Amino acid sequence: MASTNDLKNGMVLNIEGQLWSVVEFQHVKPGKGPAFVRTKLKAVLSGKVVDKTFNAGTKVETSNVDKRTMQYLYKDGTDFVFMDTDTYDQLNVSEAVVGDAANYLLENQNALVATNEGLPLYVELPASVVLEITHTEPGLQGDRSTGGTKPATLETGAQINVPLFLETGTRVKVDTRDGSYLGRVND
Repeated sequence: MASTNDLKNGMVLNIEGQLWSVVEFQHVKPGKGPAFVRTKLKAVLSGKVVDKTFNAGTKVETSNVDKRTMQYLYKDGTDFVFMDTDTYDQLNVSEAVVGDAANYLLENQNALVATNEGLPLYVELPASVVLEITHTEPGLQGDRSTGGTKPATLETGAQINVPLFLETGTRVKVDTRDGSYLGRVND
């Protein structure tokens, strides 16, 4: 338990059985009436953002969210198996928790896995990853200057739009937040 006077950005609160992360907070002391704390909270699981006001000094329940860098090992049925890089403990994370991150997740890749009391909450990938195009239609001669795009399948099975001049086998940088093409990688 903590008081609303102790709130900090990033702190995780347990309100009515749901976990909420404090995005921002402001202590307000009006000229008349009691002081209060205005907060912006983000639901840890769904990402929904809400504004909530607490009376100053109100007790709120805090939760400990453990964020660790883990290595993705393999897919086991509908679960993704991650390994803690410090303790070598393995953790099974369901497909629902991994969500869209599965489109950009390769074996042996590191990701941030957040847990609460041993229960996986979400998987966070780096802002961008490098993946290989496994299939795309050949671009037509003369299409290089139009700036058009075409669909391409990545080695993870995800589909993104890439410029017309890219070919199968090219390694590209992809934004993991929205699946957009960021550039070609020469290695």
